[in-house]
Amino acid sequence: MKIIDWYILKKFLIAFFFIVILFVTIICIINLTEVNDDFIKHNLKAFEILKYYVYYAPYMANLISPLIVFIATVFVTAKLASHTEIVAMLSSGVSFRRIMRPYFIGSGMLAILTFILVGWVIPETSKFRVAFDIKYIKNPFYFEGRNIHFKVAEDTYVYMESYNNMNNIGYRFTIEKIKGTELVEKLKAEYITWQPDLNKWKVRYYEVHKFINERQELIYKGDELDTLLNLSPADFQSTYLLHEMLTLQELNKHISDSRARGIEKVEIFLIQKYTIFTYPFAIIILTMIGVIVSARKSRGGAGFQIALGFLIAFVYIIFVVMSRSIAQAGSMDPLIAVLLPNIIFSVIGVVMYYTVPR
Repeated sequence: MKIIDWYILKKFLIAFFFIVILFVTIICIINLTEVNDDFIKHNLKAFEILKYYVYYAPYMANLISPLIVFIATVFVTAKLASHTEIVAMLSSGVSFRRIMRPYFIGSGMLAILTFILVGWVIPETSKFRVAFDIKYIKNPFYFEGRNIHFKVAEDTYVYMESYNNMNNIGYRFTIEKIKGTELVEKLKAEYITWQPDLNKWKVRYYEVHKFINERQELIYKGDELDTLLNLSPADFQSTYLLHEMLTLQELNKHISDSRARGIEKVEIFLIQKYTIFTYPFAIIILTMIGVIVSARKSRGGAGFQIALGFLIAFVYIIFVVMSRSIAQAGSMDPLIAVLLPNIIFSVIGVVMYYTVPR
């Protein structure tokens, strides 16, 4: 790297981290004013509140990083252009592609940092942040699912009409064992309760049907029966922002386990998994577009370029939110939903690159 690379890279990284710190501080202050009543109601100490915001800050910094990297790029490049530094570089024989090199290096460094943060660091900090939200800010969670189905083994299926997560009781419980297309055994019970001391379920007032063949059926009843199931009260607890609390390895395991148990609604977890890989590329793409947008000197100063930078960054964010919402509804493949904004803005960047005066 030469002096020009260090010069631009230093300005770019300083601007990025300064704006991140500024924005995150403002967001934390706004958030504090919104939830301060909840903190007072629970009589939280200053240390506990400070600890919460220590975990909250990285989450917000990562969330707004595409916007911030774009703003930082536009701000730095527009300043260089307004001081005729870009013109001087081009006049001295430096190509526009060469000017983009330090931005590419800087965005690459931020992309690697983002990959590590999104894949491992932020999910760990989110476990405390989300637990804190649930305990002190959100309303108590009540499981409201009806007609619940689970696949608990290769040929075993569980059904509950309803479940009370406050006392861990499932009502109108059924467990069926099916081989091929034939039902070979069925247990019905009035309700099933979790025994935390034994780490087992107990079915109460049950009736078992064993089908010997088409004409023979063995039936017996009982009051109580302990049973082991690939099921726990955790399966009925709040899934509020669960996808944000899972590392890459945990996401893979959760998706695999959910599919094995017959749970089809895993779109939000697939989106989170694919985002870990695509989010860093968004940093690079938006940085390159930011350079292209603001490299041209404007008579009105850098204000127009910065405003344009805000606009494009917000359009990108809206595009991301819309495509993910469509994917979560099941109307689009999660991988396409995550890739589509990056692909479209990459094409926009390439088209814009060939329109910049060199």
